[in-house]
Amino acid sequence: MQRSMRIIGLAGWSGSGKTTLITKLLPHLIARGQRVSTLKHAHHGFDLDQPGKDSFMHRTAGATEVVISSAKRFAVLHELRDEPEWDLPELLTKFAPVDLVLVEGFKRDAFPKLEIHRAANGKPLIQPDDPHIVTIASDIPLPQAKVPVVDLDDIKTIADVLLQHAAPLQSVAAAMRGA
Repeated sequence: MQRSMRIIGLAGWSGSGKTTLITKLLPHLIARGQRVSTLKHAHHGFDLDQPGKDSFMHRTAGATEVVISSAKRFAVLHELRDEPEWDLPELLTKFAPVDLVLVEGFKRDAFPKLEIHRAANGKPLIQPDDPHIVTIASDIPLPQAKVPVVDLDDIKTIADVLLQHAAPLQSVAAAMRGA
């Protein structure tokens, strides 16, 4: 992990628009000269491979890691087998150096987060119970909120918030490990 890497999360209930917001933010942050990577937590198993493909057969035959490479990209598939799920600090050690890592999910972990709140979801705010929420992006006013609230469609302001509150990766990892 490099000192210059910083991390901030986007937290919200399912259907709040986290992925949509990230896809709007990425071009804006990149246009500001930021190198950005993302980390998405999946609550259920997922598969990037397709049955019948060589990489799928390598993995299902027992390989712990399978690297798939082409002239355009590469991917590393790591099968946990009987290992426990990796925590956020462990996963972050796998990233190539960038300026900013946007984390979607891991909403219960202790690192700075922007909460995404959509009225149509009918879910309560996460913020009162999570002291790591620094700002809420919402489609409605939230006068009861204890942190600043920005309009969910104001991508420039949301990008400003992310850059202002992103924390150094090493500090977040050390705090989460209790160091």
